[in-house]
Amino acid sequence: MKLRIVFSLSASFFLFVLVVSAQQPPAPAPAAQTVTKDKAAQEDEAISTIRKTVTEVNVVFTVTDKHGHYIKDLKKNDFKVLDDNKPAEEIRSFHNEADLPLQVGLLIDASNSVRDRFKFEQEAAIEFLNQTIRPRYDQAFVVGFDVTPEVTQDFTDSTEALSIGVRALRPGGGTALYDALYFACRDKLLKAPQTGPLRRAVILLSDGEDNQSHVTREEAIEMAERAEVIVYTISTNMMGDTHHGDKVLERIADATGGRAYVPFQLSEVANAFAAIQDELRSQYALSYKPANFKSDGSYHSIEILALNQKGLRVRSRKGYFAPAQ
Repeated sequence: MKLRIVFSLSASFFLFVLVVSAQQPPAPAPAAQTVTKDKAAQEDEAISTIRKTVTEVNVVFTVTDKHGHYIKDLKKNDFKVLDDNKPAEEIRSFHNEADLPLQVGLLIDASNSVRDRFKFEQEAAIEFLNQTIRPRYDQAFVVGFDVTPEVTQDFTDSTEALSIGVRALRPGGGTALYDALYFACRDKLLKAPQTGPLRRAVILLSDGEDNQSHVTREEAIEMAERAEVIVYTISTNMMGDTHHGDKVLERIADATGGRAYVPFQLSEVANAFAAIQDELRSQYALSYKPANFKSDGSYHSIEILALNQKGLRVRSRKGYFAPAQ
């Protein structure tokens, strides 16, 4: 079997916030200020919050040898981090990525253009979820999209519920791919509770064609970057030729740090899902403090170098957006 794999870069940006809350009665209103009863009631229930912001960059990355095999036993001292081509001030944490919880969005193209392959793709997606989501540890949700995204199963660790959500999808209509990705990143993953370090990923199964979206491809990509989401794409174009849609999927995966898979035949869709599962269990994560970091909303490049061993390839996302003050 042949499976074309396009490698790209992965990382995510974390803004850690220490929150200390205390119940306090509202401060007396100034004499010149009139406070309504509703507002006073709201103030009675107010909680004052003290926030101390600590900025770090958390990078998710994968290391392979010259044959493409994953290298999983490296240590912190085996790596050097460059932020905007400057050595990081400090690497604050380092661990095996497989130990981190996983939040996954499964986005399935349910437009008319994929109708003839839809049943097989559903079953391959269900098998992926069954093998990937660990109860009480990982969570996933299911979104089908044609002209609009539809959540058929919200965040859950139940693979049975996720399977029902996948099978509930029905093909029909146009395609708003960019809108669906934008929605999944902004309204689902970005707003999901986060109590500590974790991984966020979207698995996007589509032919890459879009004829209905309100946002552009680059706007969808930027939202994925801001939500710290790695996107893995699986093309449903099975003709063996290069399609415009495949280039779109490759661009999305490359920009967000994932991989673009282009199966040659329908049976290889399951192989693509298996390869994504393997990658999710073969990554590293480190947190570092950039030198001379500024909260100015600008884009910063990232490069991770493997030291001490020749022939190793490190794949991480190309950069991140700093928070804006």
